[in-house]
Amino acid sequence: MTAERTPMSVHLYDPAALARQPESGVHAGHLDEAVSGRSDLECSVGVMAYNEEANIAQVLGSILRQKLTAKRIVEIIVVASGCEDRTADIVAEIASQEPCVRLIVQPRREGKASAINLFIDAARCPVLVLVSADVIAEDDAFDALLRHFDDPAVGMTGGHATPVNGNGTFLGYAVCLQWHLHDQIARQSPKLGEIVAFRNVVPSIPPDTIVDELFIQALISQLGYRVVYEPQALVYNFGPATMHDFLSQRRRIHAGHLRVRAEQAYSASTLSAWRAGRALLASDASFRSLRATWWSIGTVVLEATARVLGRYDSIHRRQPPGVWEIADSTKRNVAEAMSNGVPVSAGDDLEFAEAERKVAQTPH
Repeated sequence: MTAERTPMSVHLYDPAALARQPESGVHAGHLDEAVSGRSDLECSVGVMAYNEEANIAQVLGSILRQKLTAKRIVEIIVVASGCEDRTADIVAEIASQEPCVRLIVQPRREGKASAINLFIDAARCPVLVLVSADVIAEDDAFDALLRHFDDPAVGMTGGHATPVNGNGTFLGYAVCLQWHLHDQIARQSPKLGEIVAFRNVVPSIPPDTIVDELFIQALISQLGYRVVYEPQALVYNFGPATMHDFLSQRRRIHAGHLRVRAEQAYSASTLSAWRAGRALLASDASFRSLRATWWSIGTVVLEATARVLGRYDSIHRRQPPGVWEIADSTKRNVAEAMSNGVPVSAGDDLEFAEAERKVAQTPH
């Protein structure tokens, strides 16, 4: 059965088009002024990039295009770490036309956590936003995240990642199911990633941590702040498209989760096999057809294998360093895939991607 495609908000970054926009007003795509008559909450946005020439212009375009209300983005800081492609050149070109964009070039790649520390040190606002360099944010994603900081008890918020792989292949299905379950678990017990906002109360994080958002989440929670998952803050990404990349990524993340639990006494909600199993069984669509059933079982086997390997790494202290192997299959052009529509085969019974796109209409 072929489902009718629901178009996503996709805009390719066009510096010339942005230059033609009016010079005032956040809604026009410029972030140098807040909407008048509303209370401000200033924030700095950080984008950590390594060889992201396929996506970096679109990522920055999606940030510059944010429809903000009472909030204000003062600066967008891109840390280009040891890039061997045109990432830094592309950012420099955008920065020449957008004064709020700043480029920090890290000559040698030292890992994402190291780049985050450079951003934290350079940022000058009370709230920091971290955006992965390979995701595209919906136009109202930042507003959905930042509005929670009107509550002084809230210290960190995170958005809802939605893969654009499509579920017409087993690995595409596995990625979509993984993020679908992540969303369901995070609604009950927040687990944040891909895009997060937090109060500027964390001076730095260990440069060798491999789960930076979780480490920040642990620190924020230990300071007594509340952590909030915001499903309406939608961002789109590519999940792994090869078996090697899937297992390698999941193995590394699980080892990182175990390390945070051991060193910070803080557990990611997705670390619980019981929570994951309950979310899977509660999702009737995962077993709607014979194929969906077999692919769901296969996804469980893959995740279990990655967790066994990750635990082995943790026990034998073979945890990956802060600089890890890049999953090349995740570095495809997200905006292009969104423009063309998520490739879902005509026989798909479970439209995870479609369900995820409609989540903004679902009450939190």
